[in-house]
Amino acid sequence: MLRITLRQLEIFCAVAQAGTTVAAADAVALSQSATSAALQQLELALAAQLFERVGKRLVLNDAGRALLPEALGLLEQARRMEQAFAPGAPGLAVRLRVAASTTIGTYALPAVLARLAQSHAQISVDLQIANTHEVGEAVESLQADLGLIEGASHWPGLEVEPWLRDELVIVAAAHDPLVALAARKPLGVTVLRTARWLLREAGSGTREMVEHALLPHLHQLPAAATLGSSEAIARCVAQGLGISCLSRVLVQALVDAGELAVLPTTLPRMWRSFSLVQRAGRQRSPAVLAFVEACAEEAGQRN
Repeated sequence: MLRITLRQLEIFCAVAQAGTTVAAADAVALSQSATSAALQQLELALAAQLFERVGKRLVLNDAGRALLPEALGLLEQARRMEQAFAPGAPGLAVRLRVAASTTIGTYALPAVLARLAQSHAQISVDLQIANTHEVGEAVESLQADLGLIEGASHWPGLEVEPWLRDELVIVAAAHDPLVALAARKPLGVTVLRTARWLLREAGSGTREMVEHALLPHLHQLPAAATLGSSEAIARCVAQGLGISCLSRVLVQALVDAGELAVLPTTLPRMWRSFSLVQRAGRQRSPAVLAFVEACAEEAGQRN
């Protein structure tokens, strides 16, 4: 436990500059007796005398001269902290720990980070990209200040705030025979049940949402292969290894490039939410609030 306070150091510096406790008391807005008492407490805490009395004046001895620059440095740091957090001030340099599921971290967050860098250059973001289950665990265990997940949260200790709405689409390689078949007639459940499905691993938000969207219609969804990356799945689909149900955000560039095609089906359109999660009851710091604001601005731009 610290035995000295910034207030004691402030009074010490004032006495060193003024030469008397009477003059120092005016500078620190205390009575002369309170100023003398604080100085005595500092000397007791340090087990060292800091001044020699010369007539009516107090003059620093060798211990006091050694302490003075250290005390002035600490006080200057404290003043900078106060100024940084004053209303309208930019704040201190802060490192924010954010965890995001793979699709969000790869495709949705770069624009958010760019907005944050422009508006709050003092905030640095350490971004962890993982699946939804791992993101939830990181936020719950306070290894991350904020998380962004795809789909639902299964952690009662987390607060969830919807962020972006994302469409799930069924895609195939542009040269897949299913593309030509779907061009004549939207694919029905019989064809989709017999297709080779490439899916994310268990625990992925995308896998959970795909099963939630498709199983009520297909009743089964056997995986020809599972991969730990949605981007890897998209690339494998583009090579003709099967079909998949993936985020529109993720596949749009490959669709535009002619490598993937969105398959028309008889199924209803499928949507999911990207959400922000944080530990329940945890007050948002100024850095977290700035990040959330950048997320909201990006959502407004996309809508």
